Amino acid sequence: MSRCNNRLFCIYTTHSRNNEAATALTIINPFRTQRILFLQVMTDIKLHTFLFLLFISAAAISEAQEDENELVQFSGVVVTADSINPVPFTNILIKNSWRGTVADYYGYFSFVAYKQDTVIFSAIGFKKAEFVIPDTIRGDRYSLIQVMSSDTILLPQTVIYPWPSREEFVDAFLTFDVPDDDYERARKNLEGSKLRELAAKYPMDGGMNYKYSMQQHQDKLYYIGQTQPISILNPFAWAEFIKAWKDGKFKRKKD
Repeated sequence: MSRCNNRLFCIYTTHSRNNEAATALTIINPFRTQRILFLQVMTDIKLHTFLFLLFISAAAISEAQEDENELVQFSGVVVTADSINPVPFTNILIKNSWRGTVADYYGYFSFVAYKQDTVIFSAIGFKKAEFVIPDTIRGDRYSLIQVMSSDTILLPQTVIYPWPSREEFVDAFLTFDVPDDDYERARKNLEGSKLRELAAKYPMDGGMNYKYSMQQHQDKLYYIGQTQPISILNPFAWAEFIKAWKDGKFKRKKD
């Protein structure tokens, strides 16, 4: 007969055949022993795990507090050096990182950064500028007016020719007809042969044209207020016509 009752020791009682005497035998319960040892090990593991997590949490909280102390709200405006005009859409990037922002149309910017961060400002037509956020800031905000200097970019000269080869260019250059300039055109128009050619085409000079114009005007004033005679009935006009016809003037005009 045995009695364990989930205890560490089990008591076994034996009887002889004659039931004259009973002997008590105590034996250690192995299953109970293993269970106790397992519970002790688990308790130790939980304790170590709890202490480890507590240490990690404390370190994380301390580091977070330090990071919060190092963060600043970095704001400012980007302007030109010569006229203090805003530089719109300036690229603002923290060196050796992908963090940054872009200024708005008025050159204003604002973002979160760490102390001692190197901020790079870049814009088309301006030289790059750098600024290191100081670590002596008291508070969590810092403002800046960043001045950008103009940058002149000189590109190498590029000459584009409409000829596919050098030989064709040389040939076109040698046969190229250079147009006359103003001085050459004036010299050709004022030379003697040109003036004589113009005089032959225009027999009446300036004075003759002026006299003819004034004569026409005088005739109108002479006949003002009355009917002007028709030239077809004028005998003098007919005489001039017949004389010109005999002289062959109409024939020359036709040629």
